[in-house]
Amino acid sequence: MGTPQSDLTSTRLDKWLWAARFYKTRAIAKQMIDGGKVFYNGQRTKSGKAVVLGDIIKIRQGYEEKEVKIIAIADRRRDATFAQTLYAETEQSITSREKNALARKQGILLSPASDTKPDKKQRRKIREFKERI
Repeated sequence: MGTPQSDLTSTRLDKWLWAARFYKTRAIAKQMIDGGKVFYNGQRTKSGKAVVLGDIIKIRQGYEEKEVKIIAIADRRRDATFAQTLYAETEQSITSREKNALARKQGILLSPASDTKPDKKQRRKIREFKERI
């Protein structure tokens, strides 16, 4: 029961994403595919695309972008440990996600320091100068 079904050779992309627990429902998986959040072998695709072993899927969820390789096919949703046996995240994806998470934590991505924007001390001096005039 803990191993993926071996008799399946392919299944729909939205079904596979749902079975692999990337999305809570197939309808949400379909919306994400149609909305361009899921790339199949580097290209946008339709939700009915048949996935096969060894293909690469890039999934964007919020700030995170995962790149996973399909290592098993399933069309039924089961527990989370089973879902993790369906794919393997690439090393490049893992390092990229960790680097982006660290950058977000430090606030680099959302508000980078600008060379032209004055800091607090400089703003105070500007305000004092304007009040004197």
